[in-house]
Amino acid sequence: MAHFAIAHCNMNSFLAAKSFVRNTGSCYSICHNSVPFQTNRCSKGFLRLCKGRHQNQSIVRATATPMSRELEKRTLSGSLHSDSFSKPKKVMIIGGDGYCGWATALYLSNKGYEVAIVDNLVRRLFDHQLGIDSLTPISSIQNRIHRWKSIVGKNIQLYIGDICDFEFLAEAFKAFEPESVVHFGEQRSAPYSMIDRSRAVYTQHNNVIGTLNVLFAIKEFSPDCHLVKLGTMGEYGTPNIDIEEGYITITHNGRTDTLPYPKQASSFYHLSKVHDSHNIAFTCKAWGIRATDLNQGVVYGVLTDETEMHEELYNRFDYDGVFGTALNRFCVQAAVGHPLTVYGKGGQTRGYLDIRDTVQCVELAIANPAKQGEFRVFNQFTEQFSVNDLAKLVTTAGKKLGLDVQTISVPNPRVEAEEHYYNAKHSKLIELGLQPHLLSDSLLDSLLNFAIKFKDRVDTAQIMPTVSWKKIGVKPVTV
Repeated sequence: MAHFAIAHCNMNSFLAAKSFVRNTGSCYSICHNSVPFQTNRCSKGFLRLCKGRHQNQSIVRATATPMSRELEKRTLSGSLHSDSFSKPKKVMIIGGDGYCGWATALYLSNKGYEVAIVDNLVRRLFDHQLGIDSLTPISSIQNRIHRWKSIVGKNIQLYIGDICDFEFLAEAFKAFEPESVVHFGEQRSAPYSMIDRSRAVYTQHNNVIGTLNVLFAIKEFSPDCHLVKLGTMGEYGTPNIDIEEGYITITHNGRTDTLPYPKQASSFYHLSKVHDSHNIAFTCKAWGIRATDLNQGVVYGVLTDETEMHEELYNRFDYDGVFGTALNRFCVQAAVGHPLTVYGKGGQTRGYLDIRDTVQCVELAIANPAKQGEFRVFNQFTEQFSVNDLAKLVTTAGKKLGLDVQTISVPNPRVEAEEHYYNAKHSKLIELGLQPHLLSDSLLDSLLNFAIKFKDRVDTAQIMPTVSWKKIGVKPVTV
């Protein structure tokens, strides 16, 4: 059942869409300027129509997965109702049009989950505002979903709107009835949050209020729903002790307690993530919400098994100084003959992971949900590298492809330690079954060749960092 959004809806367009749904089985959500349609009787009645169609469709849809011997015995004996394994689990992905969200949506859909994307498409607007673009050409979200269905025959529902608008979010929850919510829907860039006062305020409002709305929606409409929230390893900072997974046991003045690991955020973006973690932990305790906070390291890569099926399914690949991550940026710089830009001394060490492991980790969290009232924290990365380590790896891989890769040190625009101790634990996802894709020569070759393929789309003016942590001011910065 396809699902789209109608903007600037009036009663005539509503009636036409309603007729279309009855005739085709497609599903639309009513929006007006990216918020719910203001005629409540119209929009709520239409959502009930969508919901009814949706439920009928889900009854006949089954996932083709092998049945274990024990499951087969229980089914034949009648002790297990067929809906327990024939009905796909419903997962709402907030921010499903973004870098991590799109790859996750396709991965879960391909795995047999029933997926709905909630997104206000603001990430695409940021590109226009800042004059930047993805290395890869990315199709509209509607074309992406159409192409996915044409290839694999699976539907992904789409709700276009802002989760900071609680009325919109409430209607989406009531229409889809998620069993799990994967929350990527936040402004994800530390440099973006440090451009000027307005972007700092936007980042904290969007991220903190949006997450609060999600928590209230779960409490009100889906109290048994499991929240899988994308956090960041940046919440911890770079302490001179080992980083534990969320909690640390401390003995002080003869008494011992297990407490949340201390947070040392290094930007207004990272601070918003810290606020999110505190709010989620509190609501788990107060309301019995079940939640998993995935403190993710720096993600690299662009292709997954699903996104490489067709060019219209390609994920975005950011290389600029605002949204680009270190390894992706270095590969693009090497491809166009620009020196690799190491900030300061280059000893900054972080956890890294392949985007194929991001989607794998999310599914592991969904398949192994937190208990009622439990706030779990998993450190989501597979390897640790310094910036200098990455520069050396890209230089070596580039030379094998005949590229003349040089490295330069540029003044560090951030306020951070450039040489430090870093050892973060990350065993919980491995214990759940994560099979990591470690950084290898073949993967670096693939990334470099991908960057070379699209190098004509690179705007070299966007490579150097332009956002300074110390120079941020109240005057809006325009491009």
